[in-house]
Formats: sequence, C-alpha cells, structure tokens
Amino acid sequence: MRPWLVLLLLPALAGCDEMSRQPRDDVYRASPLFADGAAMQAPPPGAVARDAPAWDAALAERPPMTPALLARGRERYRIFCQPCHDASGSGHGIIPARGFPQPPDFNSERLRQASSQTFVDVIGHGHGVMFAYGDRVPPGDRWAIAAYIRALQLSQHAPAADLAAGDRARLEAPHGR
Repeated sequence: MRPWLVLLLLPALAGCDEMSRQPRDDVYRASPLFADGAAMQAPPPGAVARDAPAWDAALAERPPMTPALLARGRERYRIFCQPCHDASGSGHGIIPARGFPQPPDFNSERLRQASSQTFVDVIGHGHGVMFAYGDRVPPGDRWAIAAYIRALQLSQHAPAADLAAGDRARLEAPHGR
C-alpha cells in the first residue's frame, strides 16, 4: 500500500473510536440535561409497567362492543396490521409482496373459529414469524383490533338473509343497475 494513502486514512480511523467514549449519566447522579437536575426521571403520568396488575386486568376483560371500539380497532389495524395482512385481512399486504412470509388469511375457517382472546394473545406475544407487538400495542387497543378483525370476518361471510331488504335487493340486482 502506498504510504501517502495510509497517512490519509489514519485520521479517519482514529475518529471511529469516538462512539465508544460517549458521556452518560449514572442513575442517581445529577444531570444538567433535565430541569430538576436529576438523571433518573419519573415515568410520565398514566404510564403502566407491562407486568403491572392494571395491565394484566386490561388484558383479562374483553370490553363491550361499541362503534367507538370498532373505530379505534380500524385505526390501529391500519397502523399495525394492514402492512402485512392487507385491508381485507387476506394476508396479501405490502410487506409479503416484498418477500416477507405471507401471514394467514383472517377469513380462513381456522381463524374464524379462533377466539378473540387468541388474536389479543398473538398481538401481544407474536406467533410464527410475526413478532410481538406487546410493547407497541396496549391491551385496550389489542381488544379493539380483535373486534375489528371480527368485523372484517363478518363482512366476508355475512349471510345475505341478515341484510336489510334494500341492501339485499342491491346485492341481488344485476350489475349496472
């Protein structure tokens, strides 16, 4: 190697070690970063530890089905689930289209028979190649997503006899009318 090239690269290599010597604050020491001067800060109001009894209680009780719960579930589904499961729950989302393994279809018989608690558990703990969303999706939102998945399933498998007369007539009318 040429000596001038080594001399040119030497300062660049010396700069690479700067990340191993970063300043940090010890837990019980003073810190100029925060207004109260303490390095350790209290959690924000309303924060609940993931293993706290309040967290477990929210997972144990299924909330009542309401339009607000479905709206929240739709919003959270679009954020967390739709990239893989797609808008209809078929499993043909944008992520599998780019090579990630395809998730199951929510409209499959197996998942239509699964309990809502199963969906809540899978969201929290993951399953197969799906990683856990327990640190991203709080318990109430897991139940909301499970409720929305049920609505998606119902939208694909509702018997025509359950529709209102006007809706059933539109469904049975020839296309174009």
